[in-house]
Amino acid sequence: MKSRNIYEWRVCIKAAGLALFLTTASVSPAFAELSVSDKYSVNIGIPSGEEQNSTSQQSPAKKEKRIAVIIDDFGNGQGGTEEMLSMPIKLTVAIMPFLPTTRSDAELAHKKGYDVIVHMPMEPKQGNPKWLGPGAITANMSDDEVRRKVEDAIDNVPYAIGMNNHMGSKITGDERIMSIVLKVCRERGLFFVDSKTNYHSIVGKLAVNMGMPPVANHIFLDDFHTASHISKQMKAVEDFAKEHDNCVTIGHVGTQGKKTAEVLRSSAASMQGRVTFVGISDLVRDIWGWQPSPILPSNNN
Repeated sequence: MKSRNIYEWRVCIKAAGLALFLTTASVSPAFAELSVSDKYSVNIGIPSGEEQNSTSQQSPAKKEKRIAVIIDDFGNGQGGTEEMLSMPIKLTVAIMPFLPTTRSDAELAHKKGYDVIVHMPMEPKQGNPKWLGPGAITANMSDDEVRRKVEDAIDNVPYAIGMNNHMGSKITGDERIMSIVLKVCRERGLFFVDSKTNYHSIVGKLAVNMGMPPVANHIFLDDFHTASHISKQMKAVEDFAKEHDNCVTIGHVGTQGKKTAEVLRSSAASMQGRVTFVGISDLVRDIWGWQPSPILPSNNN
């Protein structure tokens, strides 16, 4: 399904009882790679009496502004885990495979109604390899090795409905490897969220070519670990959602996870009534009409 945010205005010309309504559609820049030609529809009618009065009093319905918060790095009992898993808004919990609390974090998140996705370790262009964790995909792997890594990770994270990359600035620019990753996700009924650790990522292009939603992160919440910065980022998230109707943002558990959780909780409370917090699956379904049809068995449900 093509992503569109519809902006409507009506120009009423009253001459001999004639009313002309003109509606135009435009494509959100956040999802421009799915753009198509603008559609125009013209409805000409001659309302009279009660119909005309009713028409003049109507105003366009206010479009809901939605935010999907993804929290990365679950699975190892890091700082902020408990606080995040008690958040009063819907979250998407990205869990690394093969770690001590991988399964228990997934089970608790699912029980609380949060979305669960696999946080897939992938080789970066630079950075400490020790940060990758077990089961990582590296650029020197064969096609079969990459496939096995993705399949095993999906099997290890219960209730996973999607996947995103942990680190991975090198791999998300590798067409051979990412084609395999996306193919396995599609086979298993999972979508892939590009965390955008690489501005030259080819994930979105590949996803479109494979009939998958090109969903991606828009804003990192805690790229700097100060409460003032995270608060500023939350304001940027709200502004982005107001302009584009939806925003995907990523935060983390970890050494500063409690700080992120504290700011997220307070900011979310102050935003109530202006935005709606949703799971990433809600956006993927509503924007792209994603209805997975897995062709291979999975034990992640």
